[in-house]
Order: sequence, then C-alpha cells, then structure tokens
Amino acid sequence: MLPPQRFLPAETPATPGHAPHRPGPRKIISWNLLRRTGATVDALEALIAHEKPDLLLMQEATVDITELQVRVGGHYAWAPLPRRIHGLAMWSPTPWPRPPEVVTLPSGALIDRVCQILDLGTFGVANVHLSHGQVLNRRQLRRIAQHLPVRAAVLGDYNIVGPALLPGFHDVGPRHPTHAMVDLLPLRLDRCLVRGLTCRGQAVLPRGASDHRPIVVHLEPGNPQGRREPLRDRIEAFRDRAEDFRKRAPLKDMAAAIARRRRAGGRPSRES
Repeated sequence: MLPPQRFLPAETPATPGHAPHRPGPRKIISWNLLRRTGATVDALEALIAHEKPDLLLMQEATVDITELQVRVGGHYAWAPLPRRIHGLAMWSPTPWPRPPEVVTLPSGALIDRVCQILDLGTFGVANVHLSHGQVLNRRQLRRIAQHLPVRAAVLGDYNIVGPALLPGFHDVGPRHPTHAMVDLLPLRLDRCLVRGLTCRGQAVLPRGASDHRPIVVHLEPGNPQGRREPLRDRIEAFRDRAEDFRKRAPLKDMAAAIARRRRAGGRPSRES
C-alpha cells in the first residue's frame, strides 16, 4: 500500500530573497541526502540561504528533515517509500498550484519505488530516486513520463549508467560526476532530463556530508511544440557512453579495491 504523502502548513512567509512567481528561469536543486548519516537540516538551511532555489528536491529524506519547514518556512511535502524510513521530499519558498502527486513505479526485488510530480503551472517536475537495475530504472522513467505534461523535467538520483533512453527528453544536467562508488569510481547518477524546456545554466555543488553532490539547473519553457531533437539526443547519448567507458574501472580492480576497504574497516556498501 502506498504510504500517504505528508504536508505541513506554511510556518512563515517566503525566505527573503525569493520573489513569488517571478519571471525568468526557475532555479531547481536536487540532492540525495544519504539517510540518517548524511546531510542534516542545518546543511539544507545553509544551502537554501546561499542558493535561494525556487524548488528543492530531496531523495533519502527521513522524518527528521520535516524540521526544515519550521526553520525556513515555505511549503514542504514528504513521500516516504513503502516500509522504509526514507523517501522523496520537496520544498518551495512559495505556494505551489496544487500538492505534489505521488506515482507508484514498477517495483524492484528489495524496494518499492515512488516518484513525486509537481505542477508548477508552466511545466511539471518529477522528483525521482530510481532502482539500481539498469532495465528496471528505464522502465520506471517511462512510467513517469506517462504522468507528465508536454513541458516537463525529471530530476533526482537516477542510478543509471549510460544514456537514459527516454524518448522525447534530452539531458541538460551537469556532466560532472555526482557520486563515487566505494569512493573510487566516479559516476554521474544525479541527472536532469527535460522535454519542452530550455536550460539556462547548470552546476554541481559541493557534496557536504552526503555521498552525493547536489545538482542545480535553471529551467524555463522552450521548444513549445515539444519537438524531439534526435541529433542532440544522439550526441548526448554518445557523450554519456564515452564518459562511462572512460571512467569505468576493470571489474577485477574494483573487486580488489572493495576488498581492501573492507579489510581496512571502511564504510560498507549501502542499499539505496
């Protein structure tokens, strides 16, 4: 059974520096917080104060992160994963037109996944934390696309290696690695795919206490007919493959590195 999404009433007016419904691109940040041992409410409060996003998307958010709204005001929604202590969360300094929708995704062997979809009026935003299976996570993306308007963005932790292969969408997120597998193998797991939107800027932010780095994108409506851009999509897919090939360590070297870390008492691998 899908757990209910939890909302809190607005505590205070929008954080100073935010202009509700201002013209121009929307600044959106996405961050996998690393449940329990990762980014704290203090870190999120500092991030909001420094970056002043129009929308903050979070993955692996626990119930403790609910305190964020008490600290900075605005509007907050949390969608915990079934039978898990963590889930997806959204924060905005200004009211959204309607509460985020929770969509159930095809399930993996261990974790049932959901996504949050928010209607910003001019376009939709999906907050995702996809499964590790490289066929399953692409199936989940296709399910999400069925719930999105013509103009839409999908942000979050994709857990995808290589191109996402989502028809009609193109990758506008930062090209830098956002996660290091066992602190050795850099991967670009946190991404932003868009349809019918233009990206005016993107960046990877400092990692902090999490094992993922936040990504930030500046999005506004564009490509109004929702036209596909086949050549651009092919170029981006080729770039993804080249990047992954260049950074992929030989499996035997990875196995040896993991064994060394375990002998040295390093952090064990986690399921996320």
